[in-house]
Amino acid sequence: MNENESSSAPIVPGDGCTAHEDTFIRDRLPPKELWPKIDFSALAELAAYPDRMNAAGVLLDQAIETNRWHDRTCLQYDETRWSYDDLRRMVDRICHVLIDHMGVVSGNRVLLRGPNNPMMAACWFAVLKVGAIAVATMPLLRSRELQFIIEKAQIQHALCDVALADELRTAQSRTTLLETIHYFSATGVSEDSRITLDILAAQAEGRFEAVDTASDDVALVAFTSGTTGVPKATVHFHRDILAMCDAFPRHVCPTDPDDIFVGSPPLAFTFGLGAQLCFPMRSGSSVVYYPGPPSAEVLAKIVADKRCTTLYTAPIIFRQLAELARIGEYDLSSLRRCVSAGENLPSPTFEAFRDAVGVKIIDGLGSTEMIHIFIAASDDDIRPGATGMAIPGYEAAIMDDEGRILDPPVEGLLAVRGPTGCRYLDDENRQRAYVRDGWNLPGDRYRQDADGYFWYVARADDMIISAGYNIGGPEVEAALLDHQKVAECAVIGAPDAERGTIVKAFVVLRDPNDGGEETVKELQAFVREEIAPYKYPRAIEFVDALPRTETGKVQRFKLREMEQDRTNTNGANF
Repeated sequence: MNENESSSAPIVPGDGCTAHEDTFIRDRLPPKELWPKIDFSALAELAAYPDRMNAAGVLLDQAIETNRWHDRTCLQYDETRWSYDDLRRMVDRICHVLIDHMGVVSGNRVLLRGPNNPMMAACWFAVLKVGAIAVATMPLLRSRELQFIIEKAQIQHALCDVALADELRTAQSRTTLLETIHYFSATGVSEDSRITLDILAAQAEGRFEAVDTASDDVALVAFTSGTTGVPKATVHFHRDILAMCDAFPRHVCPTDPDDIFVGSPPLAFTFGLGAQLCFPMRSGSSVVYYPGPPSAEVLAKIVADKRCTTLYTAPIIFRQLAELARIGEYDLSSLRRCVSAGENLPSPTFEAFRDAVGVKIIDGLGSTEMIHIFIAASDDDIRPGATGMAIPGYEAAIMDDEGRILDPPVEGLLAVRGPTGCRYLDDENRQRAYVRDGWNLPGDRYRQDADGYFWYVARADDMIISAGYNIGGPEVEAALLDHQKVAECAVIGAPDAERGTIVKAFVVLRDPNDGGEETVKELQAFVREEIAPYKYPRAIEFVDALPRTETGKVQRFKLREMEQDRTNTNGANF
């Protein structure tokens, strides 16, 4: 029996009739019996999704025509403003380039590489609109990380911001798969012959009708850091993108066309994809992008100058914003909705921001595997220190190590299910680990109280969450081990007053005499060149040997315990 054959079965749109000519990704989804339980019946708007939908067509064409948003401001970047019609016009032009010049067919994967800017947003929509699959990559990724993504997803085409061209060119030189790259500028206006997408798009004319994809056709592949050193590829359908828009933002963080969004997460991060593109598009709002890396000062200035109302960022930036507001350096009074995600929000940060700005931060827990936030609370429902409750459309519970659901109050593994869920690309072992009896297991230990609120305890695996970034310790270890001076190493997350957690490496040197500050700096610089800079070890400690079991396995938990004991002894300014 399939999921739609019984009236008692969960309501799940999708007729299974794919529009994809290239079925590489679809053919490598996990077996259906390993999928989590998917249920759209809890929310009427989700249950009403049609069997066929194209997320770009819904968020762009349908929304513009239905709501008459043609001339409303959609995207802002420095002095550039795009209306909803401006965005749609550029998206359609890029669609013609994808089809006519690059030979993209439905189901092909297209790598997207760029910071948050109008053209990156337009490229994402265009890929979905032609029925292809978007594979957005973090701007800081290095060539070997890009090469892995290209080979894992079998990517032949790429659209790349010209400012990030070097690492992608290097990755292309290391693989025979990537055939075509077109480069763009931030706003799509350039006559530089090297910036080919701008030129070709300017020459393209005419509307492009969104490909008639099934609601369960694959729309994007999102890579996330793994605890084994190998990034995980998560797969999401067109309906998943709409579900993330119609769950958390509609029921927990509602906005309207007059709202102005800003934030720090990149579009390549599913947290950023929702917060910085799909959510504002769903409500007819506008979003402000900006050049350069995010910081508290940059965000504070933008909020003050643009009178932004909705801010999505990480706890560390909220803490810094609270201090800027406290000393009166920036006027943040326009803010009315603030959302923290990426790591646990400490109570002191919540309280400092509330006292300085007058806004209660919404602490959201989500995952790349489930595309966005599934536990949160807002307004009077917020309890400082608690993440919140399962948002409408989802259910959450605590599971013990044997897979039994436990009644509150209790501590254990967090388990979640709802309209989205984990599907790893061609990775059955990881799928079995993440999904158990229809429940998604994000890898966090939580405590659930008698009122149904969930309180964060710790990560259940070796994932390091630092300043909002997910970092797989084994990936950092692999980079360190490539250095000639390193014999062995182990990487953990160490408590830190500023960032919550930092990456710390315990290193056994080939020559113990090499230990010293110069070697620390040398290893840190080496890692920054090998993998994304935010993953480098901010602390390195040289040791004679690593703690191991009798079978030779490194006991990282002993290193974590040692660091925690040091923190308890020395204190930390949390």
